[in-house]
Amino acid sequence: MWKNKNVWILLVGELVAGLGLWMGIIGNLEFMQKYVPSDFLKSLILFTGLLAGVLVGPLAGRLIDSYSKKKILIYSGIGRMLSVSFMFFALHFESITFMVLFMISIQLSAAFYFPALQAVIPLIVKDEELVQMNGVHMNVATLSRVAGTALAGVMLVVLDIKFLYIGSMVAYAAILITTFMLHFEEDQETLNNKGKSGSFKDVIPVIKGVPIVISALVLTIIPMLFIGGFNLMVINISEIQDSISVKGLLYTVEGVCFMIGAFFVKRITHLYPPVTLMFAFSFVISIAHLSLYFSNYFSMSLISFGVFGIGVGCFFPIAATIFQTKIPKEYHGRFFSFRNMIDRVLFQVVLLGTGLFLDTIGLQFMVVIFGALSLSAVLFYGWKHIRATESVPEGAQITAGK
Repeated sequence: MWKNKNVWILLVGELVAGLGLWMGIIGNLEFMQKYVPSDFLKSLILFTGLLAGVLVGPLAGRLIDSYSKKKILIYSGIGRMLSVSFMFFALHFESITFMVLFMISIQLSAAFYFPALQAVIPLIVKDEELVQMNGVHMNVATLSRVAGTALAGVMLVVLDIKFLYIGSMVAYAAILITTFMLHFEEDQETLNNKGKSGSFKDVIPVIKGVPIVISALVLTIIPMLFIGGFNLMVINISEIQDSISVKGLLYTVEGVCFMIGAFFVKRITHLYPPVTLMFAFSFVISIAHLSLYFSNYFSMSLISFGVFGIGVGCFFPIAATIFQTKIPKEYHGRFFSFRNMIDRVLFQVVLLGTGLFLDTIGLQFMVVIFGALSLSAVLFYGWKHIRATESVPEGAQITAGK
């Protein structure tokens, strides 16, 4: 895998783009903290962009399956660069409206970019290398997040916030250049029949026919209950502890632990079934969420985010590999767009719920509710999975094992 030029291009591009992405996110948080007093209003601003991404999802899926995935990556990369210009207007006019336009435009670009990227990975590496590739790719993304948030924190101390968005623009330009350097074989039949792929709804029967994919989609809800309110919780913990520096530390600890988890999971995937591992790490994520009840203590907040990082670092590479190998490649664009839409809808619901709960009942009671829901879901679906496994005749289990 390491001799594959496309792998290096993809990883280097992800590292540079991640730096820009997280400089922009830290800039967004700083902008909202200055101009948007309500947590619920902050969540509404983020909600607007995510909604735009969901609405364009079906179109994105069909285009990814119908046209060159490389061209989709290039055009969406250009869109991400152009979207940053709205934040310069937002800063100049101190306008929330321009920030909303930025959120909409960048999420529209992301709705095409990330499903196309997930569809490209199985085209540039072998199936047996996918767990390793997914883990390394997520580690690089996390490393760029750690470096990006740390760099953004330093820049905010010595420079104006606009330089965060200048850095973001430069990074997006860099990944656009690396995308042109990618060379991989695409399905010639797809390229010869542009615009003629089936309906977006055709992916639903495919998903129903693969139970392990359904299990993975259900379990994805567990980390999403944490991730959806991640940024708002970081801001809130910073305010509870009256510490600006804790924001960067929380992102750093979670990111480093994510990389440890993604490195560790490759060494245990051959020991246990993927569904079993996903249930185990979903349980770990639930415990991390509940432990945020003690987030008023500096050390406990870092421990909670660290445990969460390890949990999701193990969970997501397993889930991504299942999706890439169990869903036929001709449906990858539509499937990953479908999954992207589910993630965005869940993210929106959790985001709005987090903003509302932080304004009403506070962080501690909110994490008890979300953590209890996560733990209940893990236990309930784990029990159903065990019963379903026990109900399969012994001979069928042996056949399935083969």
